[in-house]
Amino acid sequence: MTKKKFSSKKRAIDAALERIRTNRSDNHNAIEIANGIINGKLEELARGITLIESERLSDRPLAQLLLQEIKSFIEEKSHYSQIDTVRIGITGIPGVGKSTFIERLGLDLIKEGHRVAVLAVDPSSKRTGGSILGDKTRMDELAVQENAFIRPSPASDALGGVARATMEAVILCEAAGYNRIIVETVGVGQSETAVREMVDVFCLLLIGGAGDEVQGIKRGIVEMADLIIVHKSDGDNIAACASTAQAYINALHLFPPPPSGEKVDVLLASSIDGSGHSQIREEIDSLTKLWKESGWWSKQRANQNSDRMTTHARDLLLAQKMDNPKSALLWNKLQLEVTRGTRSAFSAAWDWVNSDSDK
Repeated sequence: MTKKKFSSKKRAIDAALERIRTNRSDNHNAIEIANGIINGKLEELARGITLIESERLSDRPLAQLLLQEIKSFIEEKSHYSQIDTVRIGITGIPGVGKSTFIERLGLDLIKEGHRVAVLAVDPSSKRTGGSILGDKTRMDELAVQENAFIRPSPASDALGGVARATMEAVILCEAAGYNRIIVETVGVGQSETAVREMVDVFCLLLIGGAGDEVQGIKRGIVEMADLIIVHKSDGDNIAACASTAQAYINALHLFPPPPSGEKVDVLLASSIDGSGHSQIREEIDSLTKLWKESGWWSKQRANQNSDRMTTHARDLLLAQKMDNPKSALLWNKLQLEVTRGTRSAFSAAWDWVNSDSDK
């Protein structure tokens, strides 16, 4: 194949991949997408989430309009804002059974009359940016339920393995009528602050019989948990799981009281035989009720909104500055000096932020 033909074929492949990635036509109107989401159209919900996840600067105004339309709908329908939505974060190292646990939890919640959305963040390759996006195949029974929506998203380089626009995806799912939103993180032992700052109840899954170091669970993550679940407590693992649970119960006495004011429970569960799952759902309902009565529920959500504004402002300012050719050129120049060791990273960042190259 000639170089010219290869180049032409590569452009065609790249264009096809871009169409797949965006999953929408360029002339899609934000208002139409918003109306589709509000009316429960899954295709429009998927397109809306793809739009707000887009890294293209040209998509940002459309994403902003979409979110404004959704917000206006919620404000106009005052009764809608009172829908009892609960955002549940699930984390734990690979192999702990997060997908199996979430499928069981989701199916049980649907049986109780809830509509469940799962935002499952898949690992992304640092080298290629690719991700597996296989959660629908791992939750095949939940995926076919009429009252379930599963959205796998690439983690990219987001903090804690959470996609950049996951919180906005939560808002879109709630606007579509889903009242139980489950956010699954990659769970690779990194900081899980990102998911803690977007959910109401944060659940940490552990493996019975493994030490803390083996599981890669750092104290900071344990301190953020509202509920600790020792998973796979079935068969020959029951005794080991009970031992692990007791060890964490003892350890939690040494931790400072959580900001919510409620002690953190440690429960055993099996997603194979279903044991422990009813207690988990009861615990989540109990925490929800207690926190609403104490005022912690609304306070936590208000703080999360404020923190998210700060995060988005940083991202947008960086993207806006990098979009300027002169500013981008200066970045590359300073970055080269940093990699050569002729300038410190802080000094280079300071000079770039305070430069007038973007004017």
